Amino acid sequence: MTNSSSPCGPSPVQYRTVRVRDLDIFYREAGHEASPALLLLHGFPTSSNMFRHVIGHLSKSFRVIAPDYPGYGFSSMPDTKSFAYTFDNLADLMIEFTKILGIGRYIVYLFDYGAPIGLRMALKEPDRIGGLIVQNGNAYEEGLRDFWEPMKDYWNDPTPDKLASLFVSGPESTKWQYANGVADQTLLDPSTWTFDKALLDRPGNGEIQLALLYDYRTNPPLYPEFQAFFRKHQPPTLIVWGKNDYVFPTEGALPYKRDLPNAEIHLLDTGHFALETHGHEIAAHIEKFFTPQK
Repeated sequence: MTNSSSPCGPSPVQYRTVRVRDLDIFYREAGHEASPALLLLHGFPTSSNMFRHVIGHLSKSFRVIAPDYPGYGFSSMPDTKSFAYTFDNLADLMIEFTKILGIGRYIVYLFDYGAPIGLRMALKEPDRIGGLIVQNGNAYEEGLRDFWEPMKDYWNDPTPDKLASLFVSGPESTKWQYANGVADQTLLDPSTWTFDKALLDRPGNGEIQLALLYDYRTNPPLYPEFQAFFRKHQPPTLIVWGKNDYVFPTEGALPYKRDLPNAEIHLLDTGHFALETHGHEIAAHIEKFFTPQK
């Protein structure tokens, strides 16, 4: 990628699509090819749109790439019969995506669903991981608290009755994920959950989300492997966590220090989508932590 901006200043965000396995993968990119690569992995039920406030800021120091997974944002949405919506398959696809873009070693931003995707990528190719940014992304059993109890029941018995009991299936759940735990609601942009809900309501997308929700059960058994990766490789790790998050509470943030004693932790007074209220603060932490001091 090339642009005319100064390497020391922000560059314009470019909106691109690349073919990966006959799928169109949409992504946002900014920064300079010579800069360290920073891969931003989104969560449920959003897309690369969640990083819109920080991409420009981070482009001063990094080559920033934020993709949409299949079934999300502006990427292809194959049905569940023609594409396996599993976390392992998404991790493999994202590895292929990075190689097509010519990304070698990269720092990865782990959020929500992006955590098990990014950490699976790390297990498969550990030498390519140059650092971790963890924002409300779980890798410890301590982080699966009250919100996850009905999910566990559904994983054990995936019946319509169990599904109907899940809070995530309610009509207000998308907005709730943005608003819960946020003291100043005026900081929230209503276009975010409106956009997410419109994409969730596309014909066939419900089946995609149910497939991934059910496959999430495969992530907790990998936690010991994720933790072993932390202990062995000690990647530089910055943790920026919305401490009022009901989905991934603070109990999931603190255990990282057991395996990554040099990790830096910032607990922010906000909820699940911390970038909506604390984007500039998070970007500043990232820049300070990963940019060598002159």
